[in-house]
Amino acid sequence: MTFTMFLLFFGWVLGSIIVSSNPSPYFAAFGLVLSSGLGCAILAGLGGSFLSLILFLVYLGGMLVVFAYTAALASEPYPEGLGSIFVLPCIFFYSIVFLAVYYFLFGGDLEALFLGVEEVGTGLAWGGDALGVGFMYSLGGGLLVLTAWALLMTLLIVLELTRGRGRGAFRAV
Repeated sequence: MTFTMFLLFFGWVLGSIIVSSNPSPYFAAFGLVLSSGLGCAILAGLGGSFLSLILFLVYLGGMLVVFAYTAALASEPYPEGLGSIFVLPCIFFYSIVFLAVYYFLFGGDLEALFLGVEEVGTGLAWGGDALGVGFMYSLGGGLLVLTAWALLMTLLIVLELTRGRGRGAFRAV
């Protein structure tokens, strides 16, 4: 299980570096899918199965729509890939920064990555996400409605901004 979690963490960091290195939107969408899928698998491995399922649905349902709009608005005839001469130094720099921050915070200890599941009694694991879901739908219902309203307003604002002056996309048709 430790090796599996290590591979999941490595893939998650790699996907995050792909997204942050700012290649073409097509490749950044691949990095986002990789990063969100592996991040949710990490959460499921640490005991948060419901939270990981919800996050996976939100990331794939919401963020991929944003990347689809981005790819439609910023279509490039020659998109920069991950092996481009401008993208490779960014990937190298972000990798070095991640390793430096990790060794500064944890001192190279891999056990710090695998903490997070609370053990109750003798060998029983209790995930904290079940209590959070109950709170979200009972006392936190107002906050849930406020969050849905904020997401709707964000969607409408982004659609209004991309509509532009000519009531169409920014790119030439």
